[in-house]
Amino acid sequence: MKSRFFTLIIMLFGFSAVFGQQKLSLQNCIQIAIEQNINVSKAVLEQEKSHYKMAETRSSLLPQIDISGTFQDNTKLGVTMLDLSALGQSGYMEVAMGMQYNTSAGISVNQVLYNQTALTGLQLSKKGEYASTLGVEKAKETIAKEVAKLYFLIQTTAEQIQLNENNVTRTQRMTDIVKKQVDNGIAKQVDYDRISVTLQNLQTQLSTTGALYEQQMNMLKYTLEMPLNTELVLTDTVNMLLLQTEPVPMTDFSKHIDIQLLDAQKDIANLNQKMINYGYIPSLVFFGNYSYQGMRQEFKQYFNDDPLNKWFNSSYIGLKLSVPVFDGLQKHSKYRQAKTDYQKASLTLDNTKEQFSANYKTAMNNYYNSKTTVERQQKNIELAERVYKETALKYREGLAGMSDIIQDEMGLNNAQISYLNALYKFKEAELEIMSLNGEIAKLINNGK
Repeated sequence: MKSRFFTLIIMLFGFSAVFGQQKLSLQNCIQIAIEQNINVSKAVLEQEKSHYKMAETRSSLLPQIDISGTFQDNTKLGVTMLDLSALGQSGYMEVAMGMQYNTSAGISVNQVLYNQTALTGLQLSKKGEYASTLGVEKAKETIAKEVAKLYFLIQTTAEQIQLNENNVTRTQRMTDIVKKQVDNGIAKQVDYDRISVTLQNLQTQLSTTGALYEQQMNMLKYTLEMPLNTELVLTDTVNMLLLQTEPVPMTDFSKHIDIQLLDAQKDIANLNQKMINYGYIPSLVFFGNYSYQGMRQEFKQYFNDDPLNKWFNSSYIGLKLSVPVFDGLQKHSKYRQAKTDYQKASLTLDNTKEQFSANYKTAMNNYYNSKTTVERQQKNIELAERVYKETALKYREGLAGMSDIIQDEMGLNNAQISYLNALYKFKEAELEIMSLNGEIAKLINNGK
């Protein structure tokens, strides 16, 4: 209920609705996606299950109290044979034992005083609950990274649309100039045809990019479980910095959610083999019982003041010591299996740590390379725009041909595409570093 209320608050105040538009920041999208994502919901349910599992394990160490009652109608009493020699007679006599109706009611109590297997099982359940809590955080971080990549992909496409529109506008102006020159006999028809082909290509590129933007936006709406006819405005730009400071080398990834999960799984495997070994230790249980019993020859005697209408009580208490002696090597076999699981968990943990170290170095290289490429491509765009303007001016002065303008236009277009590709790769590199060093949680916890 708290999470749904929080989502409602975000929807009402976190993003403003203006003329049917919903403005969403990156963190707005991540929060909504976390609330709606099925993997996060399943992880939360698994967390609840592990909590109840721990409660179930704890219950085995608490008093076990049972109240029972029986009513028995002996439709045919059992017969025993009495030896008459004790009475100085020979032979045997048939004697019916018991009464026709027998009623009893009682309460029994059992309390474990010492059972190391059960105590270790409780530790195992607690560790399992901790692991499931980490599972929830991992599911949240996974969806946060996916949503962030999609968010910036959309914003990169939006930037490409803006650049394409500028290219179309610029080329349209040049096309109009060439058309007037052709009409006045200054330029050739072939020049007009060439610039017209370039214009058509740019318009096609703009339409294709617009369709791609629509598809990506629909994917975001699907991820957020919003109606496809919802008009979204994404407020964070692709140029926003995710990392406030440049990344530094790391060797310790013990706080990463994946490492913590593997470490918890290793602890669980260790506790499991301990629990099996503790099965060789004796256990001690206290037990007690208190009951009443009534026996009647006739059923109506239960409801009158017959002198035979008596109830007999009984009680007992005791201790039960169980000492395991031999189980056919069952626990030994189970222990060997558990030890193998522990060794596998240790190997996986060590290998993952090494893999994280290698991945982080790769991510840092990608970060700095992408950052340098973005800066270089920004300068390249400025240079290509300046070259295009100079060529266009020379064309109007009759010092350059149409092929030069088209070539410079293609150069500018290629520079823009390279810039956008580098920009998106830079965002991917930032997100990868945040995923490895744990800063991805800031996107979930509002920067905290």
